[in-house]
Amino acid sequence: MAEEEKVQNEQQVGEKKEKKKSKKDTEIEKLKEELENKNDLLIRTAAEFDNYKKRTEREKSGVAEFAKAGIIKKLLPIIDNIDRASVSNKESADYIKGIEMIVKQFETIVDTLGIEQIGSVGDNFDPNMHEAVMHIEDEEMSENVIAEVLQKGYKLGDTVIRPAMVKVAN
Repeated sequence: MAEEEKVQNEQQVGEKKEKKKSKKDTEIEKLKEELENKNDLLIRTAAEFDNYKKRTEREKSGVAEFAKAGIIKKLLPIIDNIDRASVSNKESADYIKGIEMIVKQFETIVDTLGIEQIGSVGDNFDPNMHEAVMHIEDEEMSENVIAEVLQKGYKLGDTVIRPAMVKVAN
């Protein structure tokens, strides 16, 4: 009988070990499944992010193209008027008047777009907005003052589109 009890004890110990082993196997399987789910989620998230980047880049390009087209559409009447002026009699008073009207038309469009002219005679020189191409000595003017504007500069908001080319005094 003692031997039967011993065999029974060994069987019970073996069953307990199997239960522990099966619990570990079950836990391992659960963890593997969870890891696969997390990996799948990570891969899907990465793919969605990549698609998002591509979509926003396409949208950005579309917006830029639309903005360019809008500006060009506003400039087309000026181009038409320049074409008309180029074939007219350049000695007539109407020609000069036409050129003045084209300049006025262009200035109106520039104002409509919110573009500001920068650089005027008497303004203080600012290297962020002006490009000094010449320097003169003038006793009547203060130091670092614009003496002459050689080419107008323009800005849109805080962005300088083109710095003004200027001659700076002293």
